[in-house]
Amino acid sequence: MHKYRCYNGAMATTAAQAKVTTGTAIKTMLQVATPATRQIQILEWGYSLDVFSTATGQVELLETDVAATVTAHVAAGVQPLTPGQPASLVTLSTTATGYTSSSENTVTASRTFDAQQVLEDAPAANNSYTRSFIPGLDAPIVAVSKFLRIRCTFTVAASMTCWIMWDE
Repeated sequence: MHKYRCYNGAMATTAAQAKVTTGTAIKTMLQVATPATRQIQILEWGYSLDVFSTATGQVELLETDVAATVTAHVAAGVQPLTPGQPASLVTLSTTATGYTSSSENTVTASRTFDAQQVLEDAPAANNSYTRSFIPGLDAPIVAVSKFLRIRCTFTVAASMTCWIMWDE
C-alpha cells in the first residue's frame, strides 16, 4: 500500500501552506476523487483555523456521489509520504481532486465519516482537530468513482488549513 497526503492549497514551496477562507455558506475546502479502478482508505484527516471568537460552525469529512467544482490539484500537490512511491492514482481536475470549491453542485448520496462542531468563544484548542483511523478497524474506505470531501459551514468566515492522508 502507498500513503499520500494533500492539503487545501497548492504544494508549499517557497511560501508556507496557504490558508483558505471558509466563507459563510457550505463550502468544500478539499476534495479527493477516487479513480474508477481503485478505492482509498482514509488514515487521517484534520484542520486548523485562525483563532477567532465569534464564529460557530461545522466541519465534516464525507464521501459524496457528485463532485464540487474546485481548483484542481496538480500531481505535485498530492504528496507521497515515502520517497520513491509512484504518483497517486486519484483523478486530478476541477471536478475531481482539488480545493476551495466555487460550486457545491447537488449531492444525491453521501456517507459521513466524521463531523466536528466549532463553538463560539471556545478555547483556542477547539480551532484545531486531527483524527487518525485504524486500518482494519475504523478506517473508512472510499468507493471507486466517489468524492471524499472536507466541507464546512461557518457563521463568520475564518481561514482554514486542512488535509487528508490515505492509503491506495
